[in-house]
Parts: sequence; structure tokens; C-alpha cells
Amino acid sequence: MSDASLDWIRVGHTDDLPEGRVKTVTARTTSICLVHFDGQWAAMNNHCPHQRGPLGEGSIEKGIDDKCWIRCPWHGWDFDPLTGKPPGGHEDTGQQMYPVDIRDSEIFVGIAPEPPHERTVTDVMVETLTNWGVQSVFGMVGHSNLGLSDAIRRAVVDGRMSYFGIRHEGAAAFAASAYGKLTGTPAVCLTIAGPGATNLLTGLWDAKVDRAPVLAMTGQVQTQVMGPGAFQDIDLLSAFEAVTRFSQPVLDSSNHAELASLACKTAIVEQNVAHLIFPDDVQTNPSDKPASGPEGRISAAPVTPAQSEIERVAEMLRAAKRPIIVVGHGAYPVRGQIAALAKALGAPVLTTFKAKGLVPDDHTCAAGVLGRSGTPIASWFMNEADLILALGTSFSNHTGIERSKTIIQVDHERMQLGKFHPVALPVWGDVGAFCTALRDVPCTHPEAEDQITELAERWAIWRREKQHRLQEDAGRGVHSFAIFDVLGQLVPENTIFAVDVGNNTYSFGRYLETKGRQRVLMSGYLGSIGFGLPAAMGAWAATQDKDDLKGCKVVSISGDGGFGQYPMEFTTAVKYGMDLTHILLHNGELGKISKEQRSGEWPVWETDLHNPGFAAFARLCGGYGVKVTEPDDLQAAIRDALAHKGPALVEIMTDAELV
Repeated sequence: MSDASLDWIRVGHTDDLPEGRVKTVTARTTSICLVHFDGQWAAMNNHCPHQRGPLGEGSIEKGIDDKCWIRCPWHGWDFDPLTGKPPGGHEDTGQQMYPVDIRDSEIFVGIAPEPPHERTVTDVMVETLTNWGVQSVFGMVGHSNLGLSDAIRRAVVDGRMSYFGIRHEGAAAFAASAYGKLTGTPAVCLTIAGPGATNLLTGLWDAKVDRAPVLAMTGQVQTQVMGPGAFQDIDLLSAFEAVTRFSQPVLDSSNHAELASLACKTAIVEQNVAHLIFPDDVQTNPSDKPASGPEGRISAAPVTPAQSEIERVAEMLRAAKRPIIVVGHGAYPVRGQIAALAKALGAPVLTTFKAKGLVPDDHTCAAGVLGRSGTPIASWFMNEADLILALGTSFSNHTGIERSKTIIQVDHERMQLGKFHPVALPVWGDVGAFCTALRDVPCTHPEAEDQITELAERWAIWRREKQHRLQEDAGRGVHSFAIFDVLGQLVPENTIFAVDVGNNTYSFGRYLETKGRQRVLMSGYLGSIGFGLPAAMGAWAATQDKDDLKGCKVVSISGDGGFGQYPMEFTTAVKYGMDLTHILLHNGELGKISKEQRSGEWPVWETDLHNPGFAAFARLCGGYGVKVTEPDDLQAAIRDALAHKGPALVEIMTDAELV
């Protein structure tokens, strides 16, 4: 090829490379070993033919024949610095050479024009994912997923995907889990083989036990070295078997589009974790196959309860003077219908912690959260109820639904019905279809008690009690109620809360009063510390992807222990301009564990923490950070943080005893 037909790419300045040295440079995407030797310049293919070692990271050394050679830094293979030929090489051996041109001390290398991109296996699979509506990827690019990463890059360039490079793979899994909990659709968490893949497992377990759709895509070593124990080679099928509903390797002989479709369908339909394993050598194999998609594969038909069961439900409701409704996170999409049903029945609505905000606390029928993280209002109505209508709740022991009561349980999963103990009437069906079927059926007792007036009275009692608790100030930090009282007043009605684990979480559930269409994301059944900030990143990505979430404000809440799990993800939020606010309750200890040690009559041991100044840390990361030590400063600090366009952190010094 003539020099005139080449693309001449600037790769540096002559001052960049002293005489007798080599350096790796990149011309477009071609990796080149640039050489300055014996007053001359040369450029050659940077990859040693042995194991693709980077010659540009090697050195020019004198051999036993007194001739100078470029020595590969990995295994010592030698090449002539100016011709690229090995010792004793023939004309047709050695490294590919590229012409070099020095123009006013600027170094240019001539390379062939870039050929059209050849469609690959991973191009087909990524296109299939986007056809299924997969939009966001959280991950870390690495040596065993580079082909897959490039297919994702092309989708990002085309506007079909968004990519967020995280600092720890565990955060990617939590972000994807939160995204799935919020939207019911999967995001991707991307890693390399070996440790990158295993770092996903905690977040994937969070998704699995909370029924959130997630798609994990892990690189893998090349197929020819799988099994014997190559570098970072582990049995990923076995490692992911328990946490996934679907897990398959992508082989050269696979039907790649159908494999990607099945992974997506499993995640969406089963609301579970799907996993694809991409051996390094398969990722860039050419493919002329078409992508596939969801057409003809998904049914949206709801499960309608049997008419006989609806009639039995109505009969039981007509016999109850004090019915209550308990709703779980799974019922969120039909929250409007549940609120309408509650109003028609005159029944208080108690929520599980995961469902906090499903019926907002400013609704006339709202009784707040039931259970360990709940309000005395909810506990009162649970104790006084003569019938419980449980909608889309899994009866967690933390929620504390009283099993001795008469219970009607409605769920679209038959295995959830009476799972932990028998109920008076299990009803198989979607909660929305159930509410619709019950809408025009008489369901109230002629002498039903006025629980709604009583509900307002109980709220007044609880609000007075919360204000009284502010007098408990012992001078060791801000009271949790003061924080969540101010936060609840200032956040907009479309806020998405991502809460962590610990005393901060209990206080949030108990004290913050929801309004509008606020949502709460949490690590429910797994209860994993560190969930809060990565979950907020996943929620923010969802607000960019989903029309019904656009404009929502994202607020994450944690203690100092939780934030310390993934603190560097604050830099991820800064890098991508994520508009989120983190409320950090700093008490210098794992306060919930200290409390458990005391209640179990154990000595308090190793729960104290050595922390940096978190507000200063946030500023060092390039975000907004403010520290609060006095209750009077809460209003301004939280208001300003919420108004900041980008990641903001409010560090509040709190008393571990005042929860």
C-alpha cells in the first residue's frame, strides 16, 4: 500500500521518547511499539507473537552477539528495533512494520484506512438485548470482556444503551438490582472472569431474593484454556448456579440471538437473575445472523381470581367490622386501585417496609409501615383488626403480620399463598385484577367501625410523640427524627429513596412520612449493608431511561458503616453527573450491631469505626459536601444539597442511641 493511501495518525512528539527507548502508542485503535534507536524512528506491531506481550513496555538490550534487540517484557523474546525481525529471522518473519514520518517534531505513523466493522457474535447479542428494552449497563471493562465491551460501546455510541463504569463490581450488581426493583425490567452488570464475576454475587442474591430482574454478563477465559486452571479461570456455571434462574455459556456453536432472548425473557418473566458467560475468543467471532426480540414471546394477560373466590372474599369482608389491608412491594403498580379499595372499605392500609409509600402517608387511609421498622399506628390497627386483606406481601417475619387473625391473601404466585402458615382464604390472582373484580361488589359490614376517623386520631398521637422525642437530646449528636422530619418536608413528591441497612433504616421507616408518588428501594430479604449508594445510582439511571420516572429526584440514605462499603462509587456519580443526594448519618459505629450486642447481653465489641470527614471526602471527589452538627442547620443543609445539580452528600453527626 502506498504512503499516499495510508491514514497518517499523530502519535506523539519527538521529545516524548529519548534515544534508545521504546514506548506503546495507539494509532486510532492499533497498538504500536514506537522505537527511537540509533538516531532513527520505527514503528511495529506492539504484540509479541508468543502471548501478545506489549513490546512497547519492554526495553532495548544488548544480546550475547553484541547486537541490540527489543526484549519483550513478558518472556524475553527479541526483535530488531528497526526491522522488527527476530534473531535469525527470515524475510517473511517478524513484526508488522508501519511507516513513520516526522513533521516539525511531531511523530506520525501511517496505517491502513479503517475497514468496515465486521459484525460479531456480541454485536448480535447486544442488539438483541436492546430489542428487549435493556438500556443501562453497570460494569468494569477488563481483559476478558473486551470484545463484549466493544459491542456495548457501539450501542452506547448509537444511543441504544447507557454505560456506567463502576469502581467495584459489587456496586454494579446492587445498582442493577435496584434498577430492576424500580422498573420491573433488567439492567446489565458487566464484569471480567474470575474475581470480577464473583464480586457480583452479593448484589445478585439481593436481586434474587427480592424478585428483581437482572442480567449478569461475565467475561471468561478462552475456551481452549477453560478447565485446567488458567489465570482467572473458575467454574462460573457452578459459581452462579444457586443465584441464577438462567445461566449459560456463549459458545461459538450457540444460537446467539436466541440465547440472549432467553436470558432477557427469564429475567423479565421470572423476575429473577439471568447470566451469560462470554469466553474471550468467542466474543469477536464474526456473525451474519440477525438479532431477535420479544415479539411473540411475552404475554401480558393478568391472572384473574376465580369468581367463586371473589364472592367468598366479599362475604368475609361483609362480616368484618375492622378490616385492614396490608400491602407489599409487589402491589406497587396498582397502588391507585388499592387506595380506591381501601377508601371504599373504610379500611386502614398498612405497608411492609419495602412497600413504604405505596399508599402515601398523607392519604386518609394510610397507617404507615408495619413491623420492626414501622409506626405504632400500624401496630395498633394490626392488633385491633378482625380481618386482614394481604395484597402482594410475602409475610416476612420482620413485617409481623399476625397469623392468628383471619387472613385473605392475594398473590399472583401460587407458591406464596400460605407459604409460611395457612391462611383463611388464599386467592390466586394479580392484585390489580383482584381489585377490579371486587370494585362493584358490596363488601362492607352494615355496622363497620369508623376506622378512618380513628386513624387520623392515631396519626395526631404519633406526631405529638415524635416531637416529644426531640427533647431526648443528650448533646451527642442530632436526633434521627429531626433528620427525617426535615427531609420529609423538603423532598419533592416524586422522590425515589434508596435506603441502606442499620439504625438509619429503622429510623427512616418509622419517622419519614411519605407523600405523592414517592418510592422506596431497599435490600429486603438479604438485608445487605452497602446497598444505599449503588442503589441510588441504579435508580438515577432508571430516571434517565423510563418515561414514567423522568424528573424524579433520587435520595439515598445510609449510616457511616453502609457508606463505607462502596465510598468510591461517589466518584462514579460525579463522573456521570448523577443528580442524587446522599444523606449520611454519622455516629462512628455500627449502631444497630451495638444495640443487638447490648440486648443480647453481650459486651459491645468491635463496632466502633474510624472514619474520615465524609463531607470533605465528597468535595475531594468533585461533588457537593456539607457537614451538619446542630439540628438548626439541617433545613439549610438538606435544602441546598437537594438543589445541587449533581451528586451531593449531607454528613450529619448523630447520636447512635436516638433512633
